[in-house]
Amino acid sequence: MKLIDSVVRSFKVAKVFRENTDKINAIDFSANGEMLISCSEDDQIVLYDCEKGTQIRTVNSKKYGVDLIHFTHANNTAIHSSTKVDDTIRYLSLHDNKYLRYFPGHTKKVISLNISPVEDTFLSGSLDKTLRLWDLRSPNCQGVMQLNGRPVAAYDPEGLIFAAGVNSESIKLYDLRSFDKGPFVTFKLNQEKECDWTGLKFSRDGKTILISTNGSIIRLIDAFHGTPLQTFTGHLNNKGIPIEASFSPDSQFIFSGSTDGRVHVWNADTGYKICVLNGDHPGPVQCVQFNPKFMMLASACTNMAFWLPTGEE
Repeated sequence: MKLIDSVVRSFKVAKVFRENTDKINAIDFSANGEMLISCSEDDQIVLYDCEKGTQIRTVNSKKYGVDLIHFTHANNTAIHSSTKVDDTIRYLSLHDNKYLRYFPGHTKKVISLNISPVEDTFLSGSLDKTLRLWDLRSPNCQGVMQLNGRPVAAYDPEGLIFAAGVNSESIKLYDLRSFDKGPFVTFKLNQEKECDWTGLKFSRDGKTILISTNGSIIRLIDAFHGTPLQTFTGHLNNKGIPIEASFSPDSQFIFSGSTDGRVHVWNADTGYKICVLNGDHPGPVQCVQFNPKFMMLASACTNMAFWLPTGEE
């Protein structure tokens, strides 16, 4: 099945999970698309089987809280930021619920966390105005970039460069092999007046960068020249939450949650809104991602919804 407008419009909720008692704040698919992990403000990490549409297990992180969860390259381990005690990043073994390593260093809340697509390294950005580069095998930070504002970051699909969005107005591109020399290019955009940038994502083809915000706009820019390509609007965000926007795996559609509990979908090239998907989410949808391998979508408020195409619009 190919992802075209009519297929996207035919997506319906196939399964709803109501395990969480508070807002799900981050989700991540495994690279093979077989599993999904979520974390919530009720301090629970939930692991799902995407093929069977079942919940595999729940892991509690009552002591430290949990946010920004990501699978590593192994499906049985994950990293996450903390919401209590301190701002250490933690590396967790999911099958026996043991921490394998701690990554201390940030002095304020971690607001950006990304795993390299090609190796066991990751990037973190914090309200302490630093970006840090880590290797999963060592608790010591491999590099620190001091910035002049709140950072969000992302690796490109090849894992050769990373982008840092700083102060909701500029994007700096770094070469991973020589990041200590500073960015090799900086794109200056108009500073957001009404909201902050809360996330960056490269498209799978590496040609564009999607900027999520805690307001009611999403921006798409050219990854090579920094030129603004599209501004996606029409979804609601009247609560100032960091609503996630995501690409479809073929880079041609953009999905976003909304505080009205619906999922909005645009065409990335034209900026035209394809549809609004209603899955009866009772609360704001903060997280939306498309499975990297299978024709399925996941969206989350307090509930987790799995969507599949029905073939009927």
